[in-house]
Amino acid sequence: MASLTTGKRKGSPGQQDDDSQSGKIKRMAIPELPEDILLRIHSLMPMREAARAACLSQAFLHSWRCHSNLVFNKYTIGLKSASGEKFHHKVDCILRKHKGSLKTFKLEYNEMNGLDDFSYFDRWLQIALKPGLEELTFVLSETETMRKYNFPCALLSDRVGNSLRHLSLRFCDLHPTVELGPLRSLTRLCLCCVSITWNELECLLSNSPALELLDLTRCAEIRCLKLSCALQRLIVLSVLECERLTVIESKAPNLSSLYLRGSSLDFSLVETLQMKELYLQQDNLIRDACAKLPPMLPNIETLAIESPWEVVDAPMLPTKFLYLKHLNVNLRTGTIEYRPYDYFSLVSFLDASPSLETLKLDVTQLRMLHKSIFADSQLRHMPEHRHSCLKSVKISGFSSAKCLIELTCYILKNAVSLECLTLDTIYGHRCYDDGKYDWCMPMGVGILMETPRALSAIRTYIENEVPSTVKLTVMEPCSQCHAKALRRALSQSCNAVSI
Repeated sequence: MASLTTGKRKGSPGQQDDDSQSGKIKRMAIPELPEDILLRIHSLMPMREAARAACLSQAFLHSWRCHSNLVFNKYTIGLKSASGEKFHHKVDCILRKHKGSLKTFKLEYNEMNGLDDFSYFDRWLQIALKPGLEELTFVLSETETMRKYNFPCALLSDRVGNSLRHLSLRFCDLHPTVELGPLRSLTRLCLCCVSITWNELECLLSNSPALELLDLTRCAEIRCLKLSCALQRLIVLSVLECERLTVIESKAPNLSSLYLRGSSLDFSLVETLQMKELYLQQDNLIRDACAKLPPMLPNIETLAIESPWEVVDAPMLPTKFLYLKHLNVNLRTGTIEYRPYDYFSLVSFLDASPSLETLKLDVTQLRMLHKSIFADSQLRHMPEHRHSCLKSVKISGFSSAKCLIELTCYILKNAVSLECLTLDTIYGHRCYDDGKYDWCMPMGVGILMETPRALSAIRTYIENEVPSTVKLTVMEPCSQCHAKALRRALSQSCNAVSI
């Protein structure tokens, strides 16, 4: 930090006055800066750099003890593990000497196995939870004994009820009661692997009138979720892998974004005409989405579907998504060898979405099970249906599967406003290379060996169908993917020969 400070300037006072009059800015030593500016500068530093500055500067040492943002993990503390006596000692030392209130307190603690004494956590929270705290993140790790820390929720309303805005807890017990006071400023509540029942969660929600985001992940004890109309500001609801949750009912009037992942749910989104975004992940989702969603969510604009297990082709929709603009479908197929999914059936989804502007289809294939266009080149045709809004289409995991060729040709023929078509011959994320690090998406040999056939199918059946107004982009695997696939194929051949 010495490089950020200067002592008194050399030269006579007259020379310094001349510099001031000529418009030059006089640099000041850190101790000469006003205290509020020092505190502001120090608060903007990441915690580890702020601690180092305190070691080098007496002025920053004072402001360090009033640092408003404390983040404790193995990186900020400078240890290999965020647990053990050394970690406890460092955190204790910093918190005992801390003065004033905090705005942010984050703890990421790992290696809970063998920890029988939770008094450390009690002591740290007693110090951290003071009026003025705005963000609390308390992340613990899973234990083999499944013993969890019982979070002292009474401290929330007693001490930070008027200031706490963000609360994030992981792997602990949380048992609020009706005596819990109001959390007037709480806007974000994120619970992951937290033991809490619906009745207890309801106590927490009823005392959080400003809540805007509710995120529940792997909260296994919640069996139902019933959001009342009192949650006037709730905009985003995320429910991921809550295995026992079977029913979601919502009367929150402004809920507009919903994320659901896990087992089948019977969700009744009562009075949620404002719903604009829906993200779903569960088995056989396309079939259920087509049949149930349009009448329930008539104003949906963005729909993202991820289906790990789809055994029924998309049916014809009796109703329409009149306002749907963005559709993202991720299909993981190939797990059932006798039932490859017919991508051409997704035409019914397109026909039921007259306002659709963008379509993204990600085909995650474990192996090539579909009939290739080169085995049967007789294309099926659907009745023409004019799509006047569709502008952008991207298909990832593109192969020579006949049903994919049919779907693509249908889009090219009927999407009169189409501007760009992207066909990516690999699925998921693209390979990453920034000059320092490179990473390739692990893919099966069969899929990579399919790439030449996919490229040939594009040249033979698609390129000639692309209008001059449409930009066609074809993406291939990188050279490293090819090299790795060849090495794996060679290794498998050698193993087969040796056997």
